[in-house]
Amino acid sequence: MTGPDPDAPSGVRAGRLQPARTTPRKAAMSHATTTRTWFVTGATSGIGRALTALALQRGEQVAAVARHSAALTDLHAEHGERLLPVEADVREEQSVRRAVEATLAAFGRIDVVANNAGYGLFGAVEEATDVQVRAVFDTNVFGVLNVLRATLPVLRRQGSGHLLEGSSLYGQSAHPGVGLLAATKYAVEGLTDALVAEVAPLGIAVTLVQPGPTASAFLTNLDTTGTLADYDGTVRAVQKALAERPPDAFSAPERIAEGMLAAADADRPPLRLALGASGARDMRAALEARLAELDEWRAVTDAVDA
Repeated sequence: MTGPDPDAPSGVRAGRLQPARTTPRKAAMSHATTTRTWFVTGATSGIGRALTALALQRGEQVAAVARHSAALTDLHAEHGERLLPVEADVREEQSVRRAVEATLAAFGRIDVVANNAGYGLFGAVEEATDVQVRAVFDTNVFGVLNVLRATLPVLRRQGSGHLLEGSSLYGQSAHPGVGLLAATKYAVEGLTDALVAEVAPLGIAVTLVQPGPTASAFLTNLDTTGTLADYDGTVRAVQKALAERPPDAFSAPERIAEGMLAAADADRPPLRLALGASGARDMRAALEARLAELDEWRAVTDAVDA
């Protein structure tokens, strides 16, 4: 997951490397007996790459969607036509639609959508420029919506499918420096809370994937804001603490991918899936603090209705 790329393709080139029914109850398709087709965005690095590799290892078919497909050469050599590299930019709606069309032409259906593409922006809320904020929303929120608009018609026609929506611990909590990243993840969680009820009657399951700190290129590829000295004691202190975390404080992308596969295999998949103990602790603390404050101010809250 990297920052915005001004040269990212607005179109799509499927198979550039020339590569040789799921319901909430999984009633229409059993993984044990049927090969699924995955549509994975952000497929060339981090969690997306790990998920693509693991699904292929299990014998499934994957449309691996990314802005540049060269990093998939080794997976294509190993798995041949079960991997369809598709170059697309999630920020461009027509680009994503063409990626879906290429997937259907190659595999005939889509069973699991891993809406995974995204990147981070680090800095104080005030420090972020308008250009930076709009860019991170273009990928992390409008990119998610572009994928949903392109894939949901397919899943609705099938009467089946599973959406794995890429969130994080920052979809439920935040600390200095991640305000704009958290804003994008909170947005994805909000729209997904409504989406799950909208598509459940249509046989489509939805899971918000909430990884904690992960050992991937996400951290090293963070876009960063300019700096104001007034935030040195908060934002810069957090930045220093993050840089000093030991390697074992980060989950392996492969383990995150295993958790996503477990959700996709489940007869009753969760709406929210926390992956990583430290991230889960942070989210639990944030939720408990929210409940405590709600109780503390209950008298004022209830007085409105008196």
